[in-house]
Amino acid sequence: MTAIALEQSWLDRIGGEFDRPYMHNLKAFLLAEKESGRVIYPKGPEIFNAMNTTPFDAVKVVIIGQDPYHGPDQAHGLAFSVRRGIPVPPSLMNIYKEIEATFGAKMPRHGDLTGWARQGVLLLNATLTVQQANAGSHQKRGWEEFTDAIIRAVNERHDHAVFMLWGAYAQKKGAFIDREKHLVLQAPHPSPLSAHRGFLGCGHFKKANDYLSSRGRAPIDWTALGD
Repeated sequence: MTAIALEQSWLDRIGGEFDRPYMHNLKAFLLAEKESGRVIYPKGPEIFNAMNTTPFDAVKVVIIGQDPYHGPDQAHGLAFSVRRGIPVPPSLMNIYKEIEATFGAKMPRHGDLTGWARQGVLLLNATLTVQQANAGSHQKRGWEEFTDAIIRAVNERHDHAVFMLWGAYAQKKGAFIDREKHLVLQAPHPSPLSAHRGFLGCGHFKKANDYLSSRGRAPIDWTALGD
């Protein structure tokens, strides 16, 4: 993990984080994990995939997740997204259901959300790595401070972004976002355990597009993910 692996527009704004003690400690932790033979997801080159696919100036929407998926071949650095060929996870299936209900378009059978990221949707997990088959294993090691810096940069240096905060964890992490400058949309998490409590029917994807359009920004085509 080096600063150089991060896309330049992000590096220009948060590159100083790599010099802070918490990031040195995080790097040492990840090296120790690797040397002990533990399998870490996502692969090293994909850790910063969210920022590398969505440059800072392109950000329109921020969706905050928690951990990368911890199963084989799932995580590739985008929150809620999985590689093609991997079954669509339950939370993402509910996200797709909400989009289908809103726009009347059938979502793809795959779960690769790269098409959103390329349109300006920053798919940011709070923790950017995880140990195989061990959910939450890399929490409180420094990633949360780093991703707070990412959210803070968007909050302070962007105007009229949309933040989608699903579930108590994301809502707590985004508590400092300026509601006067940005649109903050909150709902229960799309997990099958909570989606029926208000995520399904929340209308977030249309609300986001209406807000972007009203501010002179191109809306997101939420159905444009390819076959």
